[in-house]
Amino acid sequence: MIYYVKISLFYRPCFYFSNIKPYKTEIIGLISLKKMFSFAKIVPMNFIRFLFSKSLIKQLILALVAVLLFSFLTLKWLKYYTNHGTFVEVPSLLGLSLNDADKTLKSFELVAKVQDSSNYNPKYPSGAVIEQEPIAGSKVKETRKIYLILNPSDYKNIRLPDVIRSTLRQTKPTLEVLGFKIGTLIYEDDLGKDEVLEMRYKGKKVNPGDLLKKTSVIDLVLGNGIRKIN
Repeated sequence: MIYYVKISLFYRPCFYFSNIKPYKTEIIGLISLKKMFSFAKIVPMNFIRFLFSKSLIKQLILALVAVLLFSFLTLKWLKYYTNHGTFVEVPSLLGLSLNDADKTLKSFELVAKVQDSSNYNPKYPSGAVIEQEPIAGSKVKETRKIYLILNPSDYKNIRLPDVIRSTLRQTKPTLEVLGFKIGTLIYEDDLGKDEVLEMRYKGKKVNPGDLLKKTSVIDLVLGNGIRKIN
């Protein structure tokens, strides 16, 4: 009776819009309902059997093997391409000529790259390496560029600043910060006590704007505070 009521409700439109008798409609509905339940039972069972079938398991294993093989080959290629894990220690090049430094770097499969010369360093010969980057002892990969700074042939020329009529207290740091050295202090009669009257280099007068090498010794002529008598 329960099936009959449900089927009647489901197929009632057929009763009104067709010439089929009600009891036939109910029988057809009942048969259709049985088929539907049978299909609902068959589909899950077939799906479960497929999940545990030998063909699916075999395909999954083959796919897993393919993924692992691809990953292994990719890592091998990356290791070869980037030289992963291969490092060399940068040697010390300070004091070497450019030719010797280049030969040393080539023996380590490194590349020398010369940068602009720095300030002259009297501790090293002219043209010798006085700085390097990366520094000695660093771990780098092969074919890495090592930047070198060479010692110039001499100190740079620097223009003398205008310190005339400046006090000694002002002049001394001004000259020293440029790399000059203060030599002999010579006093002459002048009301400007300790004011610079003249600059001299190796006994000769020099003027503001003249070029002298860094570390040159500059003698200063200063006023002693006494009026000069003509």
